[in-house]
Amino acid sequence: MPGFPIVTRADFSDTTFLLEIDHPAMARAAKPGQFVIAMTQRQGERIPLTIADFDRDKGTVTLVIQAVGKTTREMQAICQAGTKLYGLVGPMGEPSHIGDARKVVCVGGGLGVAPIFPQARGFKESGAYVIGVVGFRNRDLVFWEDKFRACCDELIICTDDGSAGIKGLVTKGIEMAADQHPDIDEVVAIGPPIMMKACAETTRPLGIKTMVSLNPIMVDGTGMCGGCRVKIGDRMKFACVDGPDFDGHEVDFDDLMNRLRRFKEDEKLAIERWSENCRQKALAESAERDG
Repeated sequence: MPGFPIVTRADFSDTTFLLEIDHPAMARAAKPGQFVIAMTQRQGERIPLTIADFDRDKGTVTLVIQAVGKTTREMQAICQAGTKLYGLVGPMGEPSHIGDARKVVCVGGGLGVAPIFPQARGFKESGAYVIGVVGFRNRDLVFWEDKFRACCDELIICTDDGSAGIKGLVTKGIEMAADQHPDIDEVVAIGPPIMMKACAETTRPLGIKTMVSLNPIMVDGTGMCGGCRVKIGDRMKFACVDGPDFDGHEVDFDDLMNRLRRFKEDEKLAIERWSENCRQKALAESAERDG
């Protein structure tokens, strides 16, 4: 059976899970900030996912996925160690620019914690002083703390309820870092659009360069469909080929969030149909077992 073998599956919460995939060529080519397009089956949806890690020696790439839509829920249900992804295309997008900043803050919120890791590691390998700021709802959802401590000179963990690290949003972590380090060259933030917008507004009055990674609706990933267009200042860009990294102070986040809501009802119907099909399949299998 053709496909890309899943060698490791790990679950971080009821909705967030990790897949480590055997793909030596992609592992050799991958760079921080890039993404892939994954398909679970021949007629399946094409899902853009930012690369959360890559291991050139093992020949693997790692994706961290949140089961929120129909296809990601399907992936959560069927993607296990020993199975295969039908399609995996990449690495795609422009790699993050790493090398000039001498002191950088790498910010990840929620699922954005995973894709900010390669950037933190890349900055550290380039000789920069790296401050990690990662945010979660509570202690039970914290993951990869050891990985971040291994590549960050400082790590600030933020939780909504204060059960781990400091109580507050990642913007509080940025403010703490800025107070202690007036010589920060750059902030890199990855997470939900509302979080990245808040990060950009926090750094704007401080005059700190801030890069964000955008993940709008995407189809082909080559710039042909135009579905991933985003407003950057007075220009229109395609996240798949011009990004996914953009200057957070120029991104029109309101337009981005409006576009992300366009297919909300369609996604809801797709989830309902998939859930009903799963229910009917489970009933049929139960009836067959019972004879």
